[in-house]
Amino acid sequence: MSEKIIIFDTTLRDGEQSPGASLGAEAKLKIAGQLAKLKVDVIEAGFPASSPGDLLSVRTIAEKTKGPVIAALARCIKKDIDLAVQALEPAVKKRLHIFLATSAIHRKYKLRKAKQEILRLAVESVKYGRRFCDDVEFSPEDASRTEPDYLCQVVEAVIEAGATVVNIPDTVGYATPVEFGKLIMTIKSNVPNIEEAVLSVHCHDDLGLATSNSLSAVENGARQVECTINGIGERAGNASLEEMVMILKTREDYFGFRTGIKTKEIYPASRLVTTLTGIHVQPNKAIVGDNAFKHEAGIHQDGVLKEKRTYEIMSPESIGLKESRLVLGKHSGRHAFGKRLEGLGYKLSEKDMLKAFERFKRLADKKKEIYDEDLTAIIEDEISVVPETFKLVYVHTTSGSQTIPTATVRLKKEGKIFQDAACGDGPVDAAYKTIDKITGLGAELVDYSLRAVTSGKDALGEVTVRIRKGKKVSIGIGTSTDIIEASAKAYVNAANKMGRGSSLAL
Repeated sequence: MSEKIIIFDTTLRDGEQSPGASLGAEAKLKIAGQLAKLKVDVIEAGFPASSPGDLLSVRTIAEKTKGPVIAALARCIKKDIDLAVQALEPAVKKRLHIFLATSAIHRKYKLRKAKQEILRLAVESVKYGRRFCDDVEFSPEDASRTEPDYLCQVVEAVIEAGATVVNIPDTVGYATPVEFGKLIMTIKSNVPNIEEAVLSVHCHDDLGLATSNSLSAVENGARQVECTINGIGERAGNASLEEMVMILKTREDYFGFRTGIKTKEIYPASRLVTTLTGIHVQPNKAIVGDNAFKHEAGIHQDGVLKEKRTYEIMSPESIGLKESRLVLGKHSGRHAFGKRLEGLGYKLSEKDMLKAFERFKRLADKKKEIYDEDLTAIIEDEISVVPETFKLVYVHTTSGSQTIPTATVRLKKEGKIFQDAACGDGPVDAAYKTIDKITGLGAELVDYSLRAVTSGKDALGEVTVRIRKGKKVSIGIGTSTDIIEASAKAYVNAANKMGRGSSLAL
């Protein structure tokens, strides 16, 4: 059986450090509840010494969230540790997470302390923390830029002092995967008491390597990974929980590791964090991005319709999505188009299918994505029982505050092209007068309405007109992303209906 990797979630601590992502106590409690549903092993609830509000949040989570271990962060300062212990007091399972920078640059410029002083503070703080909590994690901040020999010395000393978990942070995302893997291997090989503690990693994404570095660490002996939902966190963020979990799940054959995560709760967790932090996930983000389970290319759509595994290495259902989506756009093929129409309840003849697909392709050149409402409009507009005596070929209008509105219209009838132009009170009126000239209709416009049948700036506009000639009334509908074209099509549609069985010039 594969070995388990412990998932330590720090969305509520490091994740909250994302600029603009400050969370209130209620929001943090909601996220903690979802993390418990996700079955993360450890929730780092916050940094109690940072503010009274954070202390209250950590204590509330410790009291009300059941299942995971609840952790609180503290510096190597007794007051920090005391506040963290106070916040964790109600937790059934608790962990004290103590950190202190160890790299040369931090020692010189931030702490202004020598190596031995850092070592002494680390050991004393772990010993002090163990007086109140049986589970103490120690992090040598900026470990990836710390001298390896000194880092091993610190790790050995804090384990001797009672640390149950030692976390190796790539605090500024500086390491590369091979380099970081070697560092973990160095620690495993040179710290004699390393088996007495869990070896953890905490990687940042400044160079886009957080997940890769975490995986390299796991391959070289780390058994806990610290990560966040959606990869949020300080600067460029942290290793992404959803990426780590799904990589280990999807490629268990290669890595030989598993997690205890309930993966169907991944997408709900992602959406909740997005909603409460206001930090949106990029569309092409792995696992939870809006495009992660969408297919637009015709070849891909055809493959997915035949066998999903051709282009999906994991199922959308496995992360909590209902299904993958075939996005209808200019790259889509007839297979996906026909499948979507079937889902909407349309069964078309081959001739009508070709006609609708041709219209779909024209629309797809204007719109990035075609929605179900667009398809319905296409079918209702194009696949009609009304014979097309006249078909709109072309419409061009000019108008403006200092210009007389003019329209040029080209219609096709029985293979012949008819063109004319006219002026009007506006571009639509000018188009309608031109159509009247060509068809000889001379009908009265009784009603005109326009509505958007889809959302967005490139939405389809649907125009409905009612015209009357004598006692006869007919209704026409036209759709287009251009409302002038939609208006002209609606009028021609009504004119064709009006002309059936009449003595009109039509």
